[in-house]
Amino acid sequence: MRALIYRKAGIALAPGKMDMVYSRLTRRVRARGLNSFADYLRVIEAGDDLELEAFINALTTNMTSFFREPHHFRMLAERLAQHPAGRPVTIWSCASSSGEEPYSIAMTAVDALQSYTPALRVLATDIDTNMLAKARQGVYPVDQLQKIPADQLKRFFLRGEGNNEGLARVRGELRNLVSFKQLNLLDEKWPMRGKFDFIFCRNVMIYFDKQTQHAILERIAARLEPQGLLFVGHSESFHGAQDLFRTCGNTVYALRH
Repeated sequence: MRALIYRKAGIALAPGKMDMVYSRLTRRVRARGLNSFADYLRVIEAGDDLELEAFINALTTNMTSFFREPHHFRMLAERLAQHPAGRPVTIWSCASSSGEEPYSIAMTAVDALQSYTPALRVLATDIDTNMLAKARQGVYPVDQLQKIPADQLKRFFLRGEGNNEGLARVRGELRNLVSFKQLNLLDEKWPMRGKFDFIFCRNVMIYFDKQTQHAILERIAARLEPQGLLFVGHSESFHGAQDLFRTCGNTVYALRH
């Protein structure tokens, strides 16, 4: 299982994760009516792409929240306020999970650019198709929205009523600013065109070994505008990529020219 998830998704699972792998994949073994994990592996290795997708979805961790690591959004707002007028803003969220990060980015941009229809494109990608489906819906339990300031909550969300009480949905104007696409960072080709002013690749690299990290960071560097910024997770540091990036803030990097 470790070898397969590394080969297909670049995720380096520690030996101590055996209990997690067992509990998550037992459901898939049962769902397929199989008797053993060996049988399950044979199904995937025989070329069952749908089961491979379910396998990757089961073993990816999706820890996220709105405005997680808020200092990143403050810096984003400052840079957006200085963005050349008339030039569209492009932002990529590399591991968008269930949508909290890209919607936080979009809210920050709407306020910084003072428009509900800014010249803005937010690309949100993730390897997990289940999370992407949830993200596109933009529906969240109200108790998950506690980090969102009250004024933004009022402007950007619609409260559910009746059967939907306790839920809130991202307003259509905000959802229209974000495009959700499935992407494995290990894919040989990334389908997007052009470069990005800002790239959020937070709490992703911790799942990769150093060699995989550097290979992905090289490709990210090639996708970043010369004056662009890369935002990473608070537990990530890129000492092994000093040839590519330089620090310019708390877990914020710029290209090394």
